[in-house]
Order: sequence, then C-alpha cells, then structure tokens
Amino acid sequence: MSHPDPESRPGGASSRERVLGRIRRALADVPRDELPGSVPLDRDYLRVHGTRTPEQTADLLAVHLADYRALVHRCPAGGLPALIATLLAERGARSAVVPDGLPDGWLSAVTGVELVADTLALTARQLDAVDSVVTGCAVAVAETGTIVLDGSAGQGRRRITLVPDHHVCVVLAPGQIVDSIPEAMERLDPARPLTWISGPSATSDIELDRVEGVHGPRTLEVILLDGPAR
Repeated sequence: MSHPDPESRPGGASSRERVLGRIRRALADVPRDELPGSVPLDRDYLRVHGTRTPEQTADLLAVHLADYRALVHRCPAGGLPALIATLLAERGARSAVVPDGLPDGWLSAVTGVELVADTLALTARQLDAVDSVVTGCAVAVAETGTIVLDGSAGQGRRRITLVPDHHVCVVLAPGQIVDSIPEAMERLDPARPLTWISGPSATSDIELDRVEGVHGPRTLEVILLDGPAR
C-alpha cells in the first residue's frame, strides 16, 4: 500500500507551506524597504578571551597547532635557512614549490632539492608530483590555532598549498600572531583569496576513523620565527 505524498495531503499544509509561514510570521514587523545593512548590530562580544603577553600568545598558538596535529618548530631568525633545509631533508623531499616573493635567504641552505617556481603554467598534475611547498603567511590566530594565507608575496596561489603533500609555513613571531579571529579580520582584505588552515587536511568517517591528506597536505609544519627574517 502506497503512502500519500505529505506535500499533497488533502486538507493539510505541506512542509514547505509550514516553513514559509513561519518565515512570514518572523518577518511580519520588518518594514518592506528595510535592507540587511539598515539595522546596526551590537558587537559587544569579547574580542579576546583573556589577557596575554606576545610570548604567551605565541605559546598558545603553538599549543593549538599541535592539538590539530601540526608539527610546530620554534626558531631564531638566523636559524631559519638551516631549519627549512632540515625539514625538507627529513621529509625526503626531492622538489619543493617556491611562491614568488619568498624572502631571500629562506632557502639558501637547501641542497639537493629542485625548487619549482609557482607560475600560472604550473598545472595541478605537475603540483601533485611536487613533494613539498614552503610559504609565509598573512596572519596566525592563537585562540583557534589557525594560519591564514591571502595569496600575497611569499604565499603564492591557493592551489600550491592544497596539492603538495607537505607544507612548511613560516609565521613571524610575534608580528604575525594575533589572539583572536576579530583581530585577524582587521588585518585581512576580504577581497583577497583567503585560505584558513587549522592543522593538516583531515576528515573522519562515520566511525570517527581519521584520514589525513584528503583536501590538502597530509603534513603541516609551522615554523614560529622569532624576529624579522631576511
């Protein structure tokens, strides 16, 4: 015996009609000429949860990055080239993508690795054959353990940080680290291609089995670089 379609049940409102009716009632007191931006919204929520020194903020970022299974390295400015070279060597990288504008000297100690320039001619298939990518970032958020890239100098196109399996990202500490998302938004241009990264790419199936490297790199290594880097 077939069951009647609830959308066409005689004498009763369909699910669609009930939903639309509730929307109309909720909007009954809204003037017809009112636009979404016409009414100011209260922004009285906390911008930052707690008070921290720059050093404590960097420590919090490191803790939350590690919670997301990123590999975190602390480094003085003078040690950056050697550290990047070591990370690529430990990974066994034979090639690495280099975005335009990466600071001079960051890769000066790298040997035995083909440095692939990020150009428009570089296809996704070619990127898939590259072992690693080295970039800077736009800002890092301590309270959420999030790295944000905006495609500017030293960061490259979004695809170069989504296709290679190993991403080494350099964060200038404390200059590029903020406490909260609201503080990060003030530094970012919403018109730029923003990529928000919280740990290596991962997902879980219905049984909560974690699989990494699904929508991006399987391994994320973040270097918190003390002071300016050249």
